[in-house]
Amino acid sequence: MVDIKSLRREELYNFIEEKGEKRYRADQLFSWMHEKLKESTDEMSNIPKSLKELIGREAEFITLKTVDCQVSSRDGTRKYLFALPDGNLIESVYMEYHDWSSICISSQAGCSMGCRFCASTLGGCKRSLTASEMLEQVYRVQRDSEKRLSNVVIMGSGEPLDNYDNLLRFLDILTDEKGFNLGERHITVSTCGLVPEIRRLADEKRAITLAVSLHAPNDEVRKKLMPVAERYSMKEIMDAVRYYYDKTGRRITFEYALSEGINDSLSHAEELSGLIKGMNCHVNLIPVNPVKERKLKGSSPSATAAFKSKLEKNGINVTIRREMGRDIDGACGQLRRKHLEADLHV
Repeated sequence: MVDIKSLRREELYNFIEEKGEKRYRADQLFSWMHEKLKESTDEMSNIPKSLKELIGREAEFITLKTVDCQVSSRDGTRKYLFALPDGNLIESVYMEYHDWSSICISSQAGCSMGCRFCASTLGGCKRSLTASEMLEQVYRVQRDSEKRLSNVVIMGSGEPLDNYDNLLRFLDILTDEKGFNLGERHITVSTCGLVPEIRRLADEKRAITLAVSLHAPNDEVRKKLMPVAERYSMKEIMDAVRYYYDKTGRRITFEYALSEGINDSLSHAEELSGLIKGMNCHVNLIPVNPVKERKLKGSSPSATAAFKSKLEKNGINVTIRREMGRDIDGACGQLRRKHLEADLHV
């Protein structure tokens, strides 16, 4: 069976023509799926019955089922729990600001990276998502919100660069001018620092933003928080990041989750400043959402402010990420984890 929603437009042309249909039918299908965001061929009014039946026999039309949707009473953030066709669960988060909106999607069901501050990795990675399953998160939230999504961030459960081929396929379809048509500059791809894949992505010369989950100023501290630090040193990551900037000209974002007593001292801020000084970059300081299975504690507001001030004094562009969805299991993997635990106790 062909996963028809994961086909790039040129691949859809080939599929349709191989079945004896006219090329323009592929354009119609592509528009129904990726521009009009229809959930089944039954909703496609200008597609002939014979083609609908062919798709029913020879293709999969992937859709997701909404299992849960929590809405924050503080800021309106929505945390979605979706079921994949095989029953695996994933999360997406919709955030609405004054004049724009953003969705954070998952790239894998679970995660194998093992970061100490993240609930996504508890239980490991079940599997990577297909392009259609990534697209469906965007489409379902778009339909639900009834507001054009301004930005897409691949920073939910999973390591996007560990699902490299499906990620590129997702990007190609999402940005296609005859489909959803989201500009690459409105897309951010996050990574915990898979060096070879950062370099591969750089060679694509796309206009997307690369966000590197750094969370430490040196290898010693990083190894306490992120097992991937055993594979790639800070020097290797910085070299790959500079390569990415040289190839794309895109400013780098460094994500830095502040954990009390681990990586939040002024000396850590000073060391971080020295590590990235002179780079065209931006540091996103993240107040850690508490995860009950982890002992890490988020830094206090005063320590966070002092860390930010030290970076600014050293000429580093930095912001403190606005906390959204704390009251609705907002951190990566929390809602999914809650449902999995509930199922175990049924």
